[in-house]
Amino acid sequence: MKVMKFGGTSVGKPERMKQIASLLTKQTEPAIVVLSAFSGTTNGLVEIGDNIAKGDRHSALQIINNLQAHYENFIKELLTREDLYNKAKSIVDEHFDFLHIILKISFSEALSKDILAQGELLSTKIFCTYLEELEWSHVLLPALEFMSIDENEEPQIGSIRTKLTALLNQHKDKKILVTQGYICRNAKGEVDNLKRGGSDFTASLIAAAIGASVCEIWTDIDGMHNNDPRIVKKTVPVEQLSFDEAAELAYFGAKILHPASIWPAQQYKIPVRLLNTMDPDAKGTLITQEAASAGVKAVAAKDNIIAIKIKSGRMLLAYGFLRKVFEIFEKYKTSIDMITTSEVAVSLTIDNATHLNQIVKELEALGRVEVDENQTIISVVGYRISETEDIVKKLFGSIRNIPVRMVSYGGSRHNISLLVAAENKNQILQQLNKGMFGLG
Repeated sequence: MKVMKFGGTSVGKPERMKQIASLLTKQTEPAIVVLSAFSGTTNGLVEIGDNIAKGDRHSALQIINNLQAHYENFIKELLTREDLYNKAKSIVDEHFDFLHIILKISFSEALSKDILAQGELLSTKIFCTYLEELEWSHVLLPALEFMSIDENEEPQIGSIRTKLTALLNQHKDKKILVTQGYICRNAKGEVDNLKRGGSDFTASLIAAAIGASVCEIWTDIDGMHNNDPRIVKKTVPVEQLSFDEAAELAYFGAKILHPASIWPAQQYKIPVRLLNTMDPDAKGTLITQEAASAGVKAVAAKDNIIAIKIKSGRMLLAYGFLRKVFEIFEKYKTSIDMITTSEVAVSLTIDNATHLNQIVKELEALGRVEVDENQTIISVVGYRISETEDIVKKLFGSIRNIPVRMVSYGGSRHNISLLVAAENKNQILQQLNKGMFGLG
């Protein structure tokens, strides 16, 4: 059995939903199909919740009405049988009746999670109605019946496996099994979610839980590219990556894959394929335990980085200085991306400014603090590139005209990271594309 996940752009138009169905006809083994919400829906639902939270119910109502009109137009284009159109219309009405009801009740964090769940619930039910029109044997497996997280918001693989296996045993005759990405239940049994990018996470968790033959992530681009195609004109898909390489790229900015989605498949050795719904014959990218080869595979950029420098003349002699620095960041649950040290200073980067003022205030007790915002981390990723001959010479030869604020080399065998001002991001990506890959 395989897992096939389709993102928001892959289900966001009736013709694309039909394309997913055509892909399913080519499958030779049973497939669990994981669907995201239609593109734009989750953002709309977030806005609805935000407006209700601040008491602006009029704006929330406008967004609800616009979304409902979009879904009504969608099912009109998708379905031709009147009885199934009426069934889909009832599904849409049911979920939007719920959104209208919540305008009249007090807002809470639990209610916001219920609001966010509506997108995936709608997309999967509408898709199943379309499969019914095609007269294909299928079943809807509600994610809320098996996908769960504990009190630390960590997925419970054991529980997921037990509950999902029981559901699958009830439907052994079905080749197409549809479920929702993103949504789950928390330790209290309430509706919750796996955060942004959670549909990838759902697919990977399901693949790990059932020992899938492969976990396919279908998007609107043919695999992970060697550079950002939105900025660099000449990019190429990377045919094969190791999990370590893919994890580095995802963490440091490659948008096609959510960083959290790597680890369940990696832990249970399930191969992952990144494929293009709009070009299903393209090879895409295969992610496996082993790397295809050593050397540089791709470059990624992570934006909205803040660099913090703590300078202290006492640092060299101060036992436990770094521990005190790290404790401050731990206190405010703020992770560190890069770090470099010298005898008198520590420089590090973060990507979350929520508690920046409190962090800086506490760091000032340890030394003089300098903060540089609007920075970008550029990561050059490849299997064992830190051991690759002449890699540093080639890398810095490609960007010798661009000021580099920090360098992280050797912390990972598969990644060399540079910190540059955000204004230099496009230029450095283009120069690296030419210097590292020979793509001008």
